[in-house]
Amino acid sequence: MLTVEHMPPLMFAGIVAFLLIGFPVAFSLAAVGLFFGFLSVHLGFFPEVYLGNLPLRVFGILSNDLLLAIPFFTLMGAILERSGLAEDLLEGTGQLFGAVPGGLAYAVVVVGAILGAITGTVAASVIAMGMISLPIMMRYGYDMRIATGVIAASGTITQVIPPSLVLIILADQLGRPVGDMYAGAIGPSILQVLLFLAFVTAVALIAPHRVPPLPKEARKQRGWPLIRRVLWGMVPSVILIFIVLGTIFMGLATPTEAGAMGAVGAGILAAINRRLTFPLISQAVQNTMRITSMVIFILIGCTVFSLVFQGVDGSRWIEHLLSHVPGGQTGFLIFVNIFVFFLAFFLDFFEIAFIIVPLLAPVADKLGIDLIWFGVLLCVNMQTSFMHPPFGFALFYLRGIAPKEVLTRDIYLGAVPWVGLQLVLVAIVIVWPGSVTYWLDKRANVDPSTIRIELPKTDSGENDALPLSFK
Repeated sequence: MLTVEHMPPLMFAGIVAFLLIGFPVAFSLAAVGLFFGFLSVHLGFFPEVYLGNLPLRVFGILSNDLLLAIPFFTLMGAILERSGLAEDLLEGTGQLFGAVPGGLAYAVVVVGAILGAITGTVAASVIAMGMISLPIMMRYGYDMRIATGVIAASGTITQVIPPSLVLIILADQLGRPVGDMYAGAIGPSILQVLLFLAFVTAVALIAPHRVPPLPKEARKQRGWPLIRRVLWGMVPSVILIFIVLGTIFMGLATPTEAGAMGAVGAGILAAINRRLTFPLISQAVQNTMRITSMVIFILIGCTVFSLVFQGVDGSRWIEHLLSHVPGGQTGFLIFVNIFVFFLAFFLDFFEIAFIIVPLLAPVADKLGIDLIWFGVLLCVNMQTSFMHPPFGFALFYLRGIAPKEVLTRDIYLGAVPWVGLQLVLVAIVIVWPGSVTYWLDKRANVDPSTIRIELPKTDSGENDALPLSFK
């Protein structure tokens, strides 16, 4: 005999089964939610009118102004990616660092960070850098695993560097300001880039033959012509990034407004480079529509699932399950990060953010964990989902554009040390919370017992000042 206590684990098992089959996640969530919703009504676990909340929740998603930031930032990245910016940056930066061992790998990491801040999508970064830098690395004798690994890993930096779409979605799911999530991600973004550069440096020192410098005949430009070229490709993009993120951090614009401003700025940059054409705009808009539609459908499916899950006390089941993990906060964080890491073998970051994060957030909040720090930590962990052999999307993108002589085995094995570096960053963020919280606004703490309200004078001519007390 089914009882209400059986419903949460059955729902969770149902969604896992659908996803393992390969059914689209949005429709899987909606199907499981509706099936168990009707079953719960039939068994009397909640009344029919409870499902009447569903249209209101769907309308709440469609009227959420914050989610408008997703198409704006996606459009900005799509325009910049198709305007040839990546080619200019990679070619110029590669020439700049080309004289030292590992120079091309340094260039890929630096340009990957810049592209991550302006495109917001892993696919755009990996494909652009793979098509341009991988043939050059192969031509000049780079170790194949180092070359493919650094390209795939640098593309995944996109997920942590603001204005990442992942951070927008996590902010929405955690109920925290996007600006705070962006500010919290600054430290881990810098640490991620430094870890990647340190790894390239270590390889260059230990085995320089695996990352040889460019020969003199390949370094066509030198001195100030070269520097001007690099600056011309980099400075306008950096200015756009600072304008977009700066207005959010200073409170001058909401993420949606800043995203709209970024999309306009991207169009202006493309026009300055004489690359703003109708086909470019058409392709960018189509890409934006696909991504936005996918996100909205997943959100609607999630709200169907979560409404029924909450109706059968699923939140209590999750809280009971996770709050009894030994070790308190530390034990909970270790368990969650191991859990998310292994889920990332099978689910992408959208699915984890929409399905798993809403279940974990209430428990984290009850344990006294700062949700901004928790969200950034999960974001750092979820970027490994793009690098996991054999299902990492960054590896799929790279396999799709790599020459035939590049073995799939080299792509997978090349990703392993970079996944390790990403896990090192997860450990750093756990051990050093200040890497996230340092960048957040330091708001003044107000002692409620010191607050006094001056009341108007009474008929007796006196006015009373009453302290406020909070419980």
